[in-house]
Amino acid sequence: MLWRRGRRPIAITAVIFFWLLASGWLAKPLLDLAQPATYRTPYDPDAQASSTFGRRAAIVMLGGGTNALADGSLAPPHDVFARIALSAALHARCIAAGAICKVIVSGGNPEHHAASEADTYLPWLLRAGIPRDDLLLENTSLTTWQNARNVAPLVQTRRADTLFVVTSAYHMARAMLDFERFGMHPVPAVSEVRYVRTGIWPRLANLRNTETALHELIGIAQFHVYVRLGWF
Repeated sequence: MLWRRGRRPIAITAVIFFWLLASGWLAKPLLDLAQPATYRTPYDPDAQASSTFGRRAAIVMLGGGTNALADGSLAPPHDVFARIALSAALHARCIAAGAICKVIVSGGNPEHHAASEADTYLPWLLRAGIPRDDLLLENTSLTTWQNARNVAPLVQTRRADTLFVVTSAYHMARAMLDFERFGMHPVPAVSEVRYVRTGIWPRLANLRNTETALHELIGIAQFHVYVRLGWF
């Protein structure tokens, strides 16, 4: 605003930058950084051997927010429905293998809605076929780091031989860092993968993917800084 001669180049640069994001050419590399190739394959529970689960298994499903509906009720976002489906499939496969299996749903209320993520997801998890006795709700964590911190004692108490973490591909890298920081070495169970469509025309989905990718990349950078400072 103060540099008059710089207004035009700044405006042109901003338009080009926005177009690169919205058309996917810049959004794609950002999303690829957030969800590296290791986590770009959805987990297939039916392809795993029975021995994968051990005698006791714990499946941790991480929260991904809640959507407020027109009638005031809350529902899981699109990404979370994929996490619910995979958690239910893993649980069914685990029970069929003869293991003792618990699903730990971790998610508090960072959006300050009427209920926590874990409590909101509960009805959908029950409809997906997971018995209430096999569901544990951890509904106080507000961050991925708190997810790992609050889940750790639940996993240790149940002496789980195998631990699965169920979340989206874009979130898995950060989740694995946090869980391993608390001495857990889970199996990454990717529920769904996001993709960017590149082209000439801008797409709202690409801007959303950019926002998600930046959120995750900043979270990963924050993790490493906090570890160096001794805060994590």
